[in-house]
Amino acid sequence: MRLDWRNLGTGQADAADGAVVELQGFPATPAAATHAAYFMLLAEAPCCAGCLPADPLGAVEVFASASLPLHQGALRLQGRWEVRRGTGGWRYRLCDARPLDPPGWSGLTRRGMLAAGPLMCLAARAPGASAADPGAARAVLAATPAVDTHSHAGGIANVTRMRRGSGFSPIAAPMRTGGLAVACLAVVSDGPTHHVAADGRIHPYRTPAPGELASYGALAFAGLLDLARSEQLTLIADAAGMRAARAGMPLAIIAAEGADFLEGRLDGLETAYARWTLRHLQLTHYRVNELGDIQTEAPEHGGLTDFGAEVVRACNRLGLVVDVAHGTLPLVKRAAAVTTKPLVLSHTSLARAPGPRSRQITAEHAKVIADTGGLVGVWPPASIFPTLPAMAAGVARMVDAAGIDHVGLGSDLRGLVGPSVLPDYDALPALADALLGAGFNAGETGKLLGGNYARVFLASVR
Repeated sequence: MRLDWRNLGTGQADAADGAVVELQGFPATPAAATHAAYFMLLAEAPCCAGCLPADPLGAVEVFASASLPLHQGALRLQGRWEVRRGTGGWRYRLCDARPLDPPGWSGLTRRGMLAAGPLMCLAARAPGASAADPGAARAVLAATPAVDTHSHAGGIANVTRMRRGSGFSPIAAPMRTGGLAVACLAVVSDGPTHHVAADGRIHPYRTPAPGELASYGALAFAGLLDLARSEQLTLIADAAGMRAARAGMPLAIIAAEGADFLEGRLDGLETAYARWTLRHLQLTHYRVNELGDIQTEAPEHGGLTDFGAEVVRACNRLGLVVDVAHGTLPLVKRAAAVTTKPLVLSHTSLARAPGPRSRQITAEHAKVIADTGGLVGVWPPASIFPTLPAMAAGVARMVDAAGIDHVGLGSDLRGLVGPSVLPDYDALPALADALLGAGFNAGETGKLLGGNYARVFLASVR
């Protein structure tokens, strides 16, 4: 008997108690284990270790007959179905589970995603594993300048490197090889105050001293400008710079992940705009700051603060892209009500029901961004998308939620805690090929890989 996730909580799933059933889903464990005999099975890929839904019907406890590999995407399992009534916790178990697919299987296929029903939220698109023309991906990258909306390329997220002035990893060469025209390079404004905790997630662990993050911000921006000079990256400071972007001519936009360097003072924004060429500002990161609440910690402000609203208005006035990544949905909604320019949510992915403190977003969240004329950047963690075709399917799901004009690429290069399916920019043609194979035409693929961000930038920066 084959069960679908939409059957959970219905009489059909409860009537299967004791029967041998088949169920397909994504494994999740409290730690980033590669093999396990006990784990949770979810309808959506988790964004990180330990990210489980709050709904007791949103996961199934799996007791496997042997330790199973958990790093290859979705699993199709068969086992004895067990319904737990009135005991609290998870309602369903799959006992003596075994995989139905052969070793080396690469995870959920596009056809399997389409067969999984509404929980996968993927509109049917033209079939095909890759572009028909091997040169089609390169043609797309040549026709429309590709833009990464969120990157730490060069290792600029490393606090020790910034403090020591250590060397950076190459950026320009992979950009030329892969055809990326523009990278939004982001300093990490709250870097000295957070770390990866025992639960496998990033949390703040101390309160910064007065003036500490302003000083660190100046150090980080200076280091980023040093990287741009050493890599001969021309900085985009205005609309003309974006219009001049071309593949093979690497350019950079100075960005900040978190406005923590402001320390509650608006004059710091004008200084960063003039002195450091800041043109893309993410309001929050991994600590609840003076601007508002974040997805990964308990809310304290009820969304965007009054100071956060002032910063949004100042960005609109000066000419900076406003990025609401890491912000809660209430923060995003107020930012959308305040802004007169399109918003960006630079790096995330879509989930039907994100778990508590998840960095993934719902379709409603994506639609708030789209309604401002902005875009949502899809990121490439291997824990969510085990292959580039899987990432292309994730992009398609985001397009279904937000629209073809409102989705982009946010690689979080060198900033992810775990592996990435886009480890460097020389892999960009393979991603373009995967998008073409997912059914997007050349024009749509160009929008997704850069055209949409260029439009938002031109609407925001003079």
